[in-house]
Amino acid sequence: MIQRYIDEANFEDTGFSYTLSLISGKHKMVILYCLMEFQPVRFNALRRYLKKVSDKTLSQNLKELEQDGLIRKQVYPQIPPKVEYSLTERGTSLMAVLDALCVWGEEHRDWVPDSNP
Repeated sequence: MIQRYIDEANFEDTGFSYTLSLISGKHKMVILYCLMEFQPVRFNALRRYLKKVSDKTLSQNLKELEQDGLIRKQVYPQIPPKVEYSLTERGTSLMAVLDALCVWGEEHRDWVPDSNP
């Protein structure tokens, strides 16, 4: 019975898969966390926060997060242009999940495998 369930299951149709699709990648969760802590945040501040990220990669991640409705981009009509990013209500609702991941990581980061099999 369990084998039939596994054979017929479709991981891509799960909420877990959908959530992972929104936050997958090396930088998206860090971008979201930065915005949660410091919003609104400008592009250069995000780049400094992420340290080793190219402008192209950061821009692409921000575009994807914006298209997914997790962040908003506010462009101010001035010279030089000023752009700020912040979380949307939808993005803010995801922060509880990311915060739980952080808490779990803090609680388990010093784990050492048991040497007795």
